[in-house]
Amino acid sequence: QVQLVESGGGLVQAGGSLRLSCAASGSILSIDTMGWYRQAPGNQREFVATITHDGTTRYAGSVRGRFTISIDNAKNTVYLQMNSLKPEDTAVYYCNGRIRAGSIYYSTYWGRGTQVTVSS
Repeated sequence: QVQLVESGGGLVQAGGSLRLSCAASGSILSIDTMGWYRQAPGNQREFVATITHDGTTRYAGSVRGRFTISIDNAKNTVYLQMNSLKPEDTAVYYCNGRIRAGSIYYSTYWGRGTQVTVSS
């Protein structure tokens, strides 16, 4: 079984920064991609950013230029550096990973989420 545990959320003023971390643990054989999604109250969960094991990144237009995703393959950990935060970035941020564990197939796993609140 694989677990994803997020950390680093909190309350910050507009214009500030936060760094989220997500550590994957368990019987991990390989990681294909890891990423971040977010869900604000009353909204559907939306894509924020993903990164492949070899460092290829993709960002939502709303965060491009402000957020940076990175991965430490040795630690099975993905990070999201969030700068120039805006009140509309307020949401629960979820870690996502496409991981192979105890099987020849990749499966998608989710963390429980970490709250990010940006005050104006």
